[in-house]
Amino acid sequence: MVDNRYATALVIGSVLSLLATVYLSVAVGTQHWFQFSSPPIKQGVNLTDLKEEFVTGDFEEKNYSNHLFMLNGSLGLWWRCIQVPSQSYWFREPDPKMETFCVSFTLPQQFKVKTKQPTDEEDLLRTYLWRGQFLLPLVSLALVFLSGLVGVCACLCRSFTPTLGMGVLHFIAGLCSLGTVCCFRAGIDLLQHNYIPPKGADGSMGWSLYLALISFPLQMMAAALFLWAARSHRKHYTRMAAYRVA
Repeated sequence: MVDNRYATALVIGSVLSLLATVYLSVAVGTQHWFQFSSPPIKQGVNLTDLKEEFVTGDFEEKNYSNHLFMLNGSLGLWWRCIQVPSQSYWFREPDPKMETFCVSFTLPQQFKVKTKQPTDEEDLLRTYLWRGQFLLPLVSLALVFLSGLVGVCACLCRSFTPTLGMGVLHFIAGLCSLGTVCCFRAGIDLLQHNYIPPKGADGSMGWSLYLALISFPLQMMAAALFLWAARSHRKHYTRMAAYRVA
């Protein structure tokens, strides 16, 4: 028999784990991790050419960073986006309707080495931060999926022993989620130090980053509930066995 307290802890932990997985998955797939607020563009600037350079141009961090700074860009783990006026070849309208254009990072671009400006020297810190920010959330989601498989095995075996492994996996997944946010935030600070934004361009964290940040405490609470249930049930089972022997 399973005590209601342990069953309740497992149910609550499973719900928290599901919420954390949904939040982290949405965060990984969206581009609103960091947003730039750009100053007004000068008259006579051809935004059509800038958009074409951003969408179809070669992948160069310096080029797309300048576009992000100038055109109210947003940056995600797999996306970079800009905002330009719709159906307007030249920036003349006082309050034009804006459209968002996004370009995804390819897998080779995710592993591309970052450089320091203006020397083009390899920047190992930014390189590993960039790689960590897209690898860590994938590891976190994989660990949660593996934890779910362990939970299914626990139900089939009618044992609380695998629950301990679920707690450990969720704990590591939570650390990976936190590491993702830290790597991304540190990488953005170094990016703005390496490529100084124009005067008047301000940056702020987006809702996608907050979703990833929220997934961290949810995974930690789920891990705590799984570990508590496994440890407490094991003690309870040991005491009951000792009582029956006595």
